[in-house]
Amino acid sequence: MRTLLANGTVVTATEVAAADVLVEGERVAAVGPALSSAVDRIIDVGGCYLLPGAVDAHTHLDLPVGDVVSADDFASGTIAAACGGTTTIIDFATQQRGGALGEALDAWHRRARDKAAVDYGFHVTVCDVHAGVLDEMDALVLEGITSFKVFMAYPDRLQLDDAGIYRILRRSAGNGALVQVHAENGTVIDLLVREAVAAGRTAPRFHAETRPPVLEEEAVRRAIALAELAGAPLYVVHVSTAGAVDAMSAARARHLRIYGETCPQYLFLSEEAYEAPGLEGARFVMSPPLRPASMQPRLWEALARGELQVVATDHCPFSEADKARGEHDFSRIPSGGPGIETRLPLLFEGGVRTGRLSLTRFVDVVATEPARIFGLYPRKGTVAVGSDADLVVFDPRARQTLSADTHHMRVDYSLYEGMEVTGVVRTVLLRGEVIVDQGRFVGRAGGGRFLPRAPHH
Repeated sequence: MRTLLANGTVVTATEVAAADVLVEGERVAAVGPALSSAVDRIIDVGGCYLLPGAVDAHTHLDLPVGDVVSADDFASGTIAAACGGTTTIIDFATQQRGGALGEALDAWHRRARDKAAVDYGFHVTVCDVHAGVLDEMDALVLEGITSFKVFMAYPDRLQLDDAGIYRILRRSAGNGALVQVHAENGTVIDLLVREAVAAGRTAPRFHAETRPPVLEEEAVRRAIALAELAGAPLYVVHVSTAGAVDAMSAARARHLRIYGETCPQYLFLSEEAYEAPGLEGARFVMSPPLRPASMQPRLWEALARGELQVVATDHCPFSEADKARGEHDFSRIPSGGPGIETRLPLLFEGGVRTGRLSLTRFVDVVATEPARIFGLYPRKGTVAVGSDADLVVFDPRARQTLSADTHHMRVDYSLYEGMEVTGVVRTVLLRGEVIVDQGRFVGRAGGGRFLPRAPHH
């Protein structure tokens, strides 16, 4: 199949140019003005941007948390991703305490196989550094699993102590893996939560009050120190505070390999959301929590200047009924929120249209940088000859209202309900196949492929 996308404006992380894109089979065959060739179909994209398929490097699909499971599985979650212009996700396979990393990976392969509608890879979350785990890391890197996550939060469930984190970092320095860290001081947070609940401070707003910014910032600084000692690169997930950005920037100024992502919720929402009446505030319980609005300008500045490299979603939605489990105790509210479908229109509205981000930087943070950092570039994350023909036709003039009534995520609320944005995903191609046509999903569950990834360099 030869497809010509004609009359568009191609946007990559480095340039904006009026150009056509010729697709042969699954790959981009040519990019240039006024291409003429015998083709099987022509898609006229006049007036629209042609973007590389976006890469979401932080999702949690079909994730069990206690006795509840995140609302989107790999079918519904990746359909929503596709409709939002994301053609590649990287999800997290979580080790069980005492279990093998390979067992976790096998379990997540079973969850995704025959369901994922976009291409996908896996990080592996390490919760227990028992005998054999470090050797397993080496073996998994050779299989294309080249990133591992550690938690400094959630004692007795996910959290590793500093020695365990250091051992993971030290091994990654030699095997080409990249370690990601959830940086919050879990033991102090656990104390603050127990004290708040015992004192009857149980409303959703106390979720934010018991996870103050200083406990994220302290953990980021500690993680950087461990990475420096180990001689390893470090990627900090869901950065939400100005102080954390400052600590990472200072480390990079000392030539340490420190990368950071933030998420739309920290750019657009603030802790005021926890004051919503009834259980509505529970929708916004996530970790780290929403921060004061005064933090947002620093995050936007960091994105524009390259101090933060990636915008991912941390998509981990739970139904209203599941959130209601914490009606009388915020610590029982499942932590996480939906966002896999709304990342591109939000970033275009709040970043490009306001002048905070250039068009090229917009593409960089949602596609190119995550592909590069996690070993997928240039196959993914750009529009170039030889790259996978993952393409997004994005209408920069059309308007839409974000709402649970129209999104494809399997969750009964939107964090951005009623927000009007300019910028609409019209058509999406995955490896040359149209999977979204004029906003309607026309692909198939199971159409996505697993992506082994290159080591981090």
